[in-house]
Amino acid sequence: MKVSQALLIYSSLAVLWQPSFGQPYLRLRPSPSDNLPVKDIIEHPDPEYDPKEQDLDDRTLRKKLGSNFDPHFMSVVAPAQVNLSGSDPLHRFKGPLPNELKKLDLGETPYGTRLKMGKKARRKFLQWLWAYTYCPVLYTWKDLGIRFWPRYIKEGNCFAERSCSFPEGMYCKPVKSVTKTFLRWYCQGWSRQKYCTWIPVQYPVISECKCSC
Repeated sequence: MKVSQALLIYSSLAVLWQPSFGQPYLRLRPSPSDNLPVKDIIEHPDPEYDPKEQDLDDRTLRKKLGSNFDPHFMSVVAPAQVNLSGSDPLHRFKGPLPNELKKLDLGETPYGTRLKMGKKARRKFLQWLWAYTYCPVLYTWKDLGIRFWPRYIKEGNCFAERSCSFPEGMYCKPVKSVTKTFLRWYCQGWSRQKYCTWIPVQYPVISECKCSC
């Protein structure tokens, strides 16, 4: 992936330590899609920087997040890790073959000679090739912690248990991402003099994977 293309992929979250504020906070910065999914965020361990019960009113926070609340990718309570879209590699090849595979001329060799291949053999080979090289997005629910609302995000990962090329050497990597807006509990100041509030932050989620070097 070229650097210019990589920088167009939506931002990743970076945790920065600011001694003057006393709590880590999130800042958006350009980041290649290869850095996704977002790594676990290092939080300040002091519970004084956690939101209190009165700060977690569901109705108030839903109103604050507004149309950015996406129930398909976020959840207030811990969801069951079942029936996630695209999560089962055994069922990821449903649907028609991609156009780039349909257009392959399997009768022509790199040396100019022609090979005879029946329609049935061609179809079976293309199905095998698709199954071997396809890169699904596997979704799992991730707990972001009490300092995020909603607390749970459905995060995408690229299937990387084996090489996706023949011969081997290429692997499934992120090529596209989408951003979801969450609320982040953010504190300024020290101890009892600190001021805390919910601020919107964007969290990138892998939306497409591709077999690449």
